[in-house]
Amino acid sequence: MDLSPREAVPTAVGKPRKRPWLAVGVLVAVLAGAGVLVFKFLTNAVDYYCNVDEIGVKDGCDVGRSIRIQGVVDQGSVTGEGLNFVISYNGQSMPVVVGSKPTGIFSECVPVVVSGKVVENADGRVFEGREVIVKHDNQYDAENADRLAQGEAEAAACLRKD
Repeated sequence: MDLSPREAVPTAVGKPRKRPWLAVGVLVAVLAGAGVLVFKFLTNAVDYYCNVDEIGVKDGCDVGRSIRIQGVVDQGSVTGEGLNFVISYNGQSMPVVVGSKPTGIFSECVPVVVSGKVVENADGRVFEGREVIVKHDNQYDAENADRLAQGEAEAAACLRKD
């Protein structure tokens, strides 16, 4: 048995393997962009339900944020074919401006929910509405029974002011 060291056999020396840094960078950029879009979509798609008295007080009921605001249409406040009116809830009032005439059973002393956002202007805070909802859906009714009871009580009080 021969125990002498063997001669080293040269191996093929190839180019070092390139890492796909460009592909990894593009993948990271695409995933980051998708994450930002999903975050923006989810935060902007949610409309919080707020009462008039919660604007600027309750988390999510901020000026400039897309929300749904609940209140009772003040008696004598509807002007411009229903494009301008004032809603009140729990002693607080908010002027509302909508882009189209509300439909359905919209009138004074009726509880409504208006989709839109609160903006600051020279006259103070104004709610710029996109849609006026007079009848609540069943999901809102189930989740907000206390708000509905308060709104109905304020509507009844408004009607008694005649």
